[in-house]
Amino acid sequence: MNNPQTLPQYFLQKVAQYGDDKIALRQKEFGIWQEYTWRDSYENVRDFALGLIVLGVQRGDKISTIGDNDRQYLWGYLGLQAVGAAQVGIYTDAIPDEVAYIVAHSDSTFVMAKDQEQCDKMLEIRDQITAVKRVIYWDEKGLWHYDDPWLVSFEEVQTMGRELAAKEPDRFETEVKLGHDDDLAVLCYTSGTTGLPKGAMLSHGNLMRNAAMFQEADPRSDSDNHISLLPLGWIGEHALGIAPHVYTGVVINFPEEPETVRENVREIAPENILYNSRLWESLVGMVQVKINETTWLNRKLYEWFLPIGYKMADKKFSHESEGLGLRLAYALGDLTVFGPLRNQMGMTNIRTAYTSGAALSPDVIRFFHALGVNLKQVYGSTEVTGGLTLHRDGDIKFASVGKPAPGADVKIAESGEILMTGPSIFQGYYKNEEATEKALTIDENGRRWFHTGDAGYVDDDGHLIYLDRVKDMITLANGEKFSPQFVEGRLKFSPYIRDVMAVGDEKRPFATALIVMDFGNVANWAERRGLGFTTFIDLSQKDEVYALVQAAVADVNVSLPEKGRVRRFVLMHKEFDADEAEMTRSRKLRRNVLYDKYDDI
Repeated sequence: MNNPQTLPQYFLQKVAQYGDDKIALRQKEFGIWQEYTWRDSYENVRDFALGLIVLGVQRGDKISTIGDNDRQYLWGYLGLQAVGAAQVGIYTDAIPDEVAYIVAHSDSTFVMAKDQEQCDKMLEIRDQITAVKRVIYWDEKGLWHYDDPWLVSFEEVQTMGRELAAKEPDRFETEVKLGHDDDLAVLCYTSGTTGLPKGAMLSHGNLMRNAAMFQEADPRSDSDNHISLLPLGWIGEHALGIAPHVYTGVVINFPEEPETVRENVREIAPENILYNSRLWESLVGMVQVKINETTWLNRKLYEWFLPIGYKMADKKFSHESEGLGLRLAYALGDLTVFGPLRNQMGMTNIRTAYTSGAALSPDVIRFFHALGVNLKQVYGSTEVTGGLTLHRDGDIKFASVGKPAPGADVKIAESGEILMTGPSIFQGYYKNEEATEKALTIDENGRRWFHTGDAGYVDDDGHLIYLDRVKDMITLANGEKFSPQFVEGRLKFSPYIRDVMAVGDEKRPFATALIVMDFGNVANWAERRGLGFTTFIDLSQKDEVYALVQAAVADVNVSLPEKGRVRRFVLMHKEFDADEAEMTRSRKLRRNVLYDKYDDI
């Protein structure tokens, strides 16, 4: 298809280019990786799209989707867009009330729900989502005895589509050609850290222009493998997974289950991977725990070669010559330590690894570069279609979030707020003109600038330095400026700390913190020392565990300004929980809730 504008149009272009000659996607089922060509995907997308027409889907409709990342999710995503509908992603762990709000607020007329668990949620909230005509499921396990006609299987919809295709062979291509780049492609609900989620309207043009910008800044090829594992309720997987799939032909791989992700990543050994900051932090913990549990010789090798890895990374990114001796030492370390660790993480073939979502500590980025993992920070938000700044090869600063992508720009307001512009700025918030007007301003050249709500600055080399949310920046009683997220990121580098909320205000001359231990890693540590425990609560209240975390806090304090160090902390008896509104579904802290809930401690 010439001059494609929408995701389905780019998809048809790739189908014409590759047909049955190239793998489009894989999914592991029952222990076996199943492969699907571009022609296979075409037939599945076409049949589902035409089946939606039979069911009564109209151009401009919204269709909510809740389920794990699967091939049916992708085929349904492209199929509904092919007939002019927009996709609304919902997190799989969303509780019924959250699901009801998004489905109702988005005016969804159909829902795709993976399995019995998600269908049961829909049945529970049925009287709150009266605009929904049918619920389409794609995993029938547990649903065999459900006889409600409101529920229909993915395969049944495809059967309807095949029947329509037999009568109207050109109908699918005709529908796809009707699409325009300014058509709504995705209604992506923001995490709602301070209130109800807002539906960011993203067009096909937003997604595809963002894909083009990233392809220019950090090229990917049609032989690259991408693992689709981050939830599609979040913009990251749309922008750095699905859009590049149809734009460049990147192969998408779907894990067998959420619980088998790490094993499946090792099997595929992708060239590109996208993790959120929490996953990268957990990998640091995994590596450090494995080293602690390995043989004496392996521990000594790690202790010997890790400083060499750090030296290599520092030289590389300061553009200094490494010298023959350092290169030889690193090569030996790569053979004995770093290579095996990358293999354990499934990163043997990694060319580009991205982190997005919450800011990642410079310590974590530097650590992975020491191991030989080309980890790059991406910065943006749902409203800018994922990311507008990123690290480039040969121009990475551990403390920055990179430079603007081609066609994008960043400026800092007088208040210190980061403003962003570019061709992928969203269309606005669905049914919320007031919030849209607050979020967007237009300059004298007609460029639309998005107000991120984040504080930061641009350094002398053009790198954007992210500090924190503007509203969260704090001045302590001693006059010291305090960034909670910076402190939290440094603390979470410890394998024994899972979550942190740093606290400070103008009434106190020092910072404090609520700390949640990493139960798995601390439990392993306790077992190796013969420290008995029964539950999370029991373990968290042990004096030995408090001392362990206290040592981690002391290590971080050394790198902080003296007046901004964490002087007191509370070791929490439970994890922060999204179901209790303490975190968003994308795992961002709801600080106002936590402040109110734990103010007395």
